[in-house]
Amino acid sequence: MMIRTRGLTKTFTRGKSIVEAVRGIDIDVREGELVALLGPNGAGKSTTLRMLTTLLTPTSGTAQIAGHSIVDDRDAVRRSIGYVGQGSGAGNNQRVRDELFTQGLCYGMAKKESRERAAELIDALDLSEFAGRTVSTLSGGQRRRLDIALGLVHRPPLIFLDEPTTGMDPQSRANLWEHILRLRTETGATIVLTTHYLEEADSMAERVVVIDKGVVIADDTATALKDELASDLVVVSMSDASAAARAAAVAERISTVRDVTVTGNRLQIRSRNGDTVIPELLRESEAVGARAVAVELSRPTLDDVFLGLTGRSLRETHTVAR
Repeated sequence: MMIRTRGLTKTFTRGKSIVEAVRGIDIDVREGELVALLGPNGAGKSTTLRMLTTLLTPTSGTAQIAGHSIVDDRDAVRRSIGYVGQGSGAGNNQRVRDELFTQGLCYGMAKKESRERAAELIDALDLSEFAGRTVSTLSGGQRRRLDIALGLVHRPPLIFLDEPTTGMDPQSRANLWEHILRLRTETGATIVLTTHYLEEADSMAERVVVIDKGVVIADDTATALKDELASDLVVVSMSDASAAARAAAVAERISTVRDVTVTGNRLQIRSRNGDTVIPELLRESEAVGARAVAVELSRPTLDDVFLGLTGRSLRETHTVAR
């Protein structure tokens, strides 16, 4: 188990008020997993990340990183992790190659080993063209690749990525993810990331952990969460309102259907496995003389999951905060 937390809490005192930022987090992350932490601003995920990376001391509870206590063995924890925060970790006036070399020295590497490791990472993250340039001259995407290289210098088995693609254009985001996934394949590293790009969590992460108000409210694969907590939307246009009413009665008898709404000649059906519902619905509707003229299927998103769990849209909470 690369990460194991039990009852992890963090409270802050602000004036006469006590703020419970994290109210009892239980998380298990196995070696080699890629896990996304999702939640609105103020949910507690950044505080949780800061505790797991030893930047904050928990108020109560326990957490082990690669078998080491985040309270009693901070040095071992720090040797086991790479942390890529939201801000750039490189000095603006340093050259890319020098920055990586210096990072290696900070981890106790000999000069020769540190130079070789810097060269490896420059090659792995396609930074060769920029290796002699100062950090201030790099684009946002190039800086993020350098940040990840800095986090990998000491070959950590666990990497924390905090909003790794924020502010990037779609092409740069796709390029950065290509590098991250390739490095993960090559090294077998465990990755924990936070992101407000829900499509990243949906397509990249093997598990999604949703945090709200300082507690974990969901933990599963994106597919399982969407199947369990949201629903496919099937919209069927019938030949007339009478046919829609008969088709609605058919839909209500299908075991996976959760909700049926009829408006005029249109049915809106919320169901698990909507693609398997459609053939049965059309077949049984035809049998009672109800003919469909058009069918649409929409898959749920992780934002639908969050909306179902909290009554709020995760996209809206990030938009408001920004």
